[in-house]
Amino acid sequence: MGQRLNYAKAAPAGYNALDALDTYVENCALEPLLKELVRMRASQLNGCAYCLDMHSKDARAQGETEQRLYGLTAWREAPYYSPRERAALLWTEEITLIGETHASDAVYEEVREHFTDEELVNLTLAIITINAWNRLAVSFRSQPGHYKSSKKPVIAAESMG
Repeated sequence: MGQRLNYAKAAPAGYNALDALDTYVENCALEPLLKELVRMRASQLNGCAYCLDMHSKDARAQGETEQRLYGLTAWREAPYYSPRERAALLWTEEITLIGETHASDAVYEEVREHFTDEELVNLTLAIITINAWNRLAVSFRSQPGHYKSSKKPVIAAESMG
């Protein structure tokens, strides 16, 4: 099935508002690769092929390893994610599936150990933003496979395994 419509052209003001939030998230102090892992995990949960294509390319361009990208769906069993990354992935699942989880107190307290107040808000905004992009891309059938990353390499991710 092809793309249903171009949502950026159909509602440019709405698109620009979401893009402004995305720009804020992109420029916040959270680690670039942490943000890409969050974007990938939410996109996996939401079944967004377009965003998975985009963010896997962006993550690799910034030095993320294939091993960590491939292991992301089983992050709980994989030894190569830091405690902070694990907390971010746990929060990503909690917020992405909020209708089921209701952002439980237990998970919140676990995640709080790894993030300052500002970082936790920024992490939550990153999760909210990718969920919004996922819903636009899936709803209007954005076509994966054509994205080219413009990200500049940051620091190569280190494997703990």
